[in-house]
Amino acid sequence: MLSKEKIARINTLANKAKKEGLTDEEKQEQKSLREAYLKNVRKSFKNHMKGMTVIDPNGNDVTPEKLKQLKEKKK
Repeated sequence: MLSKEKIARINTLANKAKKEGLTDEEKQEQKSLREAYLKNVRKSFKNHMKGMTVIDPNGNDVTPEKLKQLKEKKK
């Protein structure tokens, strides 16, 4: 999980970029922080998906095979 300080820094850089622009060093920092944030979001989403089961209206398990394979890897 990204720390509150890093998230605050992402927001600070975004606001500064809108108002006055960023230096090359700040642009690189922003890119790095954004990549870390997106990596965290993707990991969280993937973990959330691993816990899901898809059931059709008839009560049959219709979970996609790819998701079932992810669940097996988790075990």
